[in-house]
Amino acid sequence: MARKKITVVGAGNVGATTAQRLVEKEIGDVVLVDIVQDMPQGKALDILESGPVYGYDTRITGANGYEETRDSDIVVVTSGVARKPGMSRDDLLKINAAIVKGVVENVVKSSPTAILIIVSNPLDAMTYIAHKVSRFPKNRIIGMAGVLDAARFSTFIAMELNVSVENIHAFVLGGHGDTMVPSTRYTTVAGVSVEELIPKQKLEAIVKRTRDGGAEIVNLLKTGSAFYAPSAAVVEMVEAILKDKKKILPCAALCEGEYGINGLFVGVPVKLGARGIEQIFEIKLNAEESAAIKRSADAVKTLCEQVDKILSC
Repeated sequence: MARKKITVVGAGNVGATTAQRLVEKEIGDVVLVDIVQDMPQGKALDILESGPVYGYDTRITGANGYEETRDSDIVVVTSGVARKPGMSRDDLLKINAAIVKGVVENVVKSSPTAILIIVSNPLDAMTYIAHKVSRFPKNRIIGMAGVLDAARFSTFIAMELNVSVENIHAFVLGGHGDTMVPSTRYTTVAGVSVEELIPKQKLEAIVKRTRDGGAEIVNLLKTGSAFYAPSAAVVEMVEAILKDKKKILPCAALCEGEYGINGLFVGVPVKLGARGIEQIFEIKLNAEESAAIKRSADAVKTLCEQVDKILSC
């Protein structure tokens, strides 16, 4: 039986680390693509030569074009400029819009049946671009954001309570940015609502730190942005799809009426399986949560209106 084929576009920190984690998990052969001559080939060879030590037989190849990616099952798009200190995800919009548009056009030609996972920032807007450019059905266009945001939320809760992260099920809705909605009501620790375990003021501080999670790392690194946690989030999504796990994960999905949102990619709980997004779960929100996700969707809509102008130029 032929192995599944996963393409990772962009061989920077996020892309290369994603490729490494995928190869180590042995869930498919990997093609690492970048426009920088010889760089993805060098990183791929280095990862390949780790196989005898780690004990994996999956193959990884580097490429500067898309011929080698032909007929990929999943394409992960990490291409784009990373944030620098003081930059918001939204500042990256115009630069990364052009990059993602070009990547998706190439993917459509080489892998017309692939499932696309978008990682480039600003995430929700880049996923919107991928959908408009590819014209793929909505189940095959997924934004990686909620898994990462939930991981950050879980981390900070585990640190506060001094418990295993495995006991925590975090719930995050909305756009990937300052308006994201980490839900304290639906986030649990061993089945108990986190609202019962952490005082309200402390919990609000954790929610704020989650929203600022990416910026905190950018400010610490000085010369780049997060890549270990984002790559881990991508791998969880890829594994859920290729193993047809039917796993419930928070992802940026095209909403068509769910949560009162239409025509936008916003973080919502979805079922990930072999067909990509197989279902969006619509849970009951209270008035405060409904207002928060509406604000988040409005922020995403503003970005997408800018995207429409960029694409029409």
